[in-house]
Amino acid sequence: MNLTARTIEILADFTCGGGNGWPYRTGSALIALFNRYGFKETYPYSASSRTAFAREKITELAPQEAMERFICDLVSPANWIELEQPVLHTPKECLDRLNNLLAFDSYEVVPMGRQGIFHKVVFTSGSLITVESMPTTFPELTAMFIGEQIVKCRQKIDSEDYDGAITNARSLIEHVLIAIEAELSDQAPATFDGELPKLFNRVRTLLNMDASRKDISDSLKQVINGLSSIVMGLAAMRNKMSDSHGKTYRPERHHAKLAVNSAKTLADFLFETKDYQQKKGILKTKEADTNNW
Repeated sequence: MNLTARTIEILADFTCGGGNGWPYRTGSALIALFNRYGFKETYPYSASSRTAFAREKITELAPQEAMERFICDLVSPANWIELEQPVLHTPKECLDRLNNLLAFDSYEVVPMGRQGIFHKVVFTSGSLITVESMPTTFPELTAMFIGEQIVKCRQKIDSEDYDGAITNARSLIEHVLIAIEAELSDQAPATFDGELPKLFNRVRTLLNMDASRKDISDSLKQVINGLSSIVMGLAAMRNKMSDSHGKTYRPERHHAKLAVNSAKTLADFLFETKDYQQKKGILKTKEADTNNW
């Protein structure tokens, strides 16, 4: 990983923990941590402080492949078990702080599982949005698969596999919609027939987002119809420009970015809508409040 000296300095502080709200590590615990990544240090160490030791080791580790595993290790929930000192921040808060830091070097740590147990470091180009609201109610394998599609979208754009990025964008929406329908409907089909717009129409009804409702404004109806257009557009792009069918057009980077960013925006909106309505207890009701989404 190509990290600036300033990023490494703050990472060292995060790694040591304590007053900054991260899990506290003693000198011996720091040595044990870094030795898991190929170092062979012993305690006590000659560095003047824990932070100086951590900064030195992170500087050596940064160019190596193991650095990504080290970054993920920092935000593993296991670090919050049997803490020697109380901390100010939760694992999620520490992950947010870490991503705010790594964003300056174009990196992001992406949760891969439902409970955020697994993570992956991805390189960001600064032009792709993120999905922030993965539901905790999805089965672990479902959440993992959706997380993998999100990561693959970015990876394939970075590797100039624009066909594959469009395919993964469509797969992302497909599995998000299937997961929501399976959770909210007793009549969800056992298998998917491939008709993405029909699937979306069923899900938006479950989420009280039907444009035919009389209790919402015309502007909100336009937004709902716009979401339908995104779904139909993704289905059409996948058929004509992706690697899953014979291609009519050759996609370029801006086509792939449009597909990926549209899919992520829609996925994030659906996740937050579902979460909001579940907290309010208004899902599956016949009458919904105008502002319930």
